Amino acid sequence: QVQLVESGGGLVQAGGSLRLSCAALGSTFSIKTMGWYRPAPGKQRELVADITSGGNKNYADSVKGRFAISRDNAKNTVYLQMDSLKPEDTASYYCNAAALIGTVTINYWGQGTQVTVSS
Repeated sequence: QVQLVESGGGLVQAGGSLRLSCAALGSTFSIKTMGWYRPAPGKQRELVADITSGGNKNYADSVKGRFAISRDNAKNTVYLQMDSLKPEDTASYYCNAAALIGTVTINYWGQGTQVTVSS
């Protein structure tokens, strides 16, 4: 089992910055990819950014150049630095950890942290 503890959300003006953190606890040895998701129209959640244990990163087009994901494998923690925030970035952000158990991938989710960007 993996538990994810998120922090760092809040209220910020447009153009401002926030940094989200997500610490994984428990059976962290099985985690391969960690990332952040948020709700999207017509979807349950959309990928914002993710990063593999080897450091490969993936970003949604809407956040490229503004957000940066990083990971401290020793601390089992993933970070999302969000700069140049826009009102449309307002959402609950959910941390995800994809763990490989044998040949099966299990997805774990955090409780969500609210980001509100005022115009």
